[in-house]
Amino acid sequence: MSTQTLISKRKIISKVPSILAGLPSLVKGLKIANTSDKSKNVGLGLCIEKCVNENPDGLAILYQDRQLTYLEFNRWINRLAHYFLSQGIQKGDCIAVMIENRPELLAVVGACAKIGAIAAMVNTAQKGKVLSYSINLVEPKMMLVGQECLEAYQAIREESHVPEDKHYYLADQNTLSTPSQAPDGWQNLAQLIEDQGESNPAQCQSIYPDDPCFYIYTSGTTGMPKAVVFNHGRYMKAYGSFGFASVRLKASDRMYVPLPFYHATAMAICWSSVLAGNACLVMTKKFSASGFWPDVKKYQATSFGYVGELCRYLVEQAPVPDEAQNGIRVIVGNGMRASIWDEFKQRFDIPKIMEFYASSEGNIGFTNVLNFDRTVGFSPYPYAIVEYDKENDKALTDANGKLRKVKRGEVGLLIGEITTKSPFHGYTDAEKSEKCIMRNVFKEGDAWFNTGDLMRDIGFRHAQFVDRTGDTFRWKGENVSTTEVEMLIDAVDNVSETVVYGVEIPNTNGRAGMASIRLDCQLEEFDFNKMLNELKKDMPNYAIPLFLRISKGVEMTGTFKHKKVPLKEDGFCLKKVQEPLYVRLPNSEAYVPLTQELQTEIEQGTHRF
Repeated sequence: MSTQTLISKRKIISKVPSILAGLPSLVKGLKIANTSDKSKNVGLGLCIEKCVNENPDGLAILYQDRQLTYLEFNRWINRLAHYFLSQGIQKGDCIAVMIENRPELLAVVGACAKIGAIAAMVNTAQKGKVLSYSINLVEPKMMLVGQECLEAYQAIREESHVPEDKHYYLADQNTLSTPSQAPDGWQNLAQLIEDQGESNPAQCQSIYPDDPCFYIYTSGTTGMPKAVVFNHGRYMKAYGSFGFASVRLKASDRMYVPLPFYHATAMAICWSSVLAGNACLVMTKKFSASGFWPDVKKYQATSFGYVGELCRYLVEQAPVPDEAQNGIRVIVGNGMRASIWDEFKQRFDIPKIMEFYASSEGNIGFTNVLNFDRTVGFSPYPYAIVEYDKENDKALTDANGKLRKVKRGEVGLLIGEITTKSPFHGYTDAEKSEKCIMRNVFKEGDAWFNTGDLMRDIGFRHAQFVDRTGDTFRWKGENVSTTEVEMLIDAVDNVSETVVYGVEIPNTNGRAGMASIRLDCQLEEFDFNKMLNELKKDMPNYAIPLFLRISKGVEMTGTFKHKKVPLKEDGFCLKKVQEPLYVRLPNSEAYVPLTQELQTEIEQGTHRF
């Protein structure tokens, strides 16, 4: 079946019965998501307290052999909140949080939300210069680090601007029941909160839509990570549009989430869906393809959160008996490729795929409320898909200098109109925020957010994700900033120029990193091992390029930008590239020359990236 199937009137009509059945929840969700009353008391903290009132003895979290009811979870959150208040944390203050997936992470975020503090969700894969930059960017009053991330933080602690006496430690264990000792120079947060009160803090009643809830870091196109402001009003949009309008969990449901909670998909979409239904969140530290379905059955999950790469890994697993007998009735996530959609749905017997499109910083979103196949659904917010020139990386204009919308079935650049109901809150850096805004697009005075993503208009306000543009690509479920990687490679000895871009490997999701490098020494003199070791100090493994192209120089545009399109088209094909190519194979600690034999093996899937 074509991955470009357009939506017809007949398909819309066929969905009428399900639309009518879900109308009450849909209306309630859209009302919550689209409130424009800026004086209304809202927020993540109130969502948690609602669950306590409606389902106090119901399970809030399952993690390994631990389980917490909503009453127990809320009391823990409140002890943390009261401690933060006792240390002078006020509304608008930032607390940097570097903890991997486990209940402690959500307890800290909930505590911050209740008192109006902002939890900066540090990517736990970051290290070196990128990590220190991310932390200092948001000027935190406190630093909370889990034992599992201690080594990475200690390596940059001297570069951190966090006050020395405001470093807090949480052991990588059940901190509610098992005593632990903090390392020298750290305060043990689990012990410090033991005598704190368990009542709901009064500050939770003074949180409003425009108050920041947390910062989500995103790889930008202009260098180091940017901190996206995710406010409580936006959290309520997710809570309403996903929790009530689309996913619709019940108190008896359990959602399994193997995604990192420093990203918005897990933190905002999945968790808000759980809270809306007074349901149970099943956390796991990391995703495991082989352990996924056993976990789903062990924890009796009825739902799960995903990103596209996760679904591909599951499809690639060898079939096992009864894998379709899994209890799952709805899944929610983004990035499922149209090419595996049907196979995934049929093989694992998934009745409802709630695919969505959104970005951490964006002002619009799409949700597959009607459960069509191979679509991100529709958006209730004003948007346009406009003609785009991929070769020159720019939107096309008409004779009057205005943008032109694509026709049904065509691909173009997605932009979202900035209005009072779909505001763009931007980043902590106002200058970087302004670079994402397109002005005078269709008429004088209008303003639109440039998503940087290409979409296909498939009719009836539904769209299909196609690709990313510009200097960011996605690999292993993470956004990779080419500018950030270029900067770090340029700092390596004997590298004089670097161009980073994403290339496709057959049967993988996203794009793998590739770098075209110009050396100021002879090839045989260049130390590839030293470069790799330097990169591993400052960037997570997923961001380190898999392929290297040793180039004599890269063609430039008239505005002195690197021409990346020809490089992307060449990829790692030896028939197209006459220059030396190198590859870092999975589980390898070295770059090796790319041979025709290796290229064939990679294209045939012999090496699993």
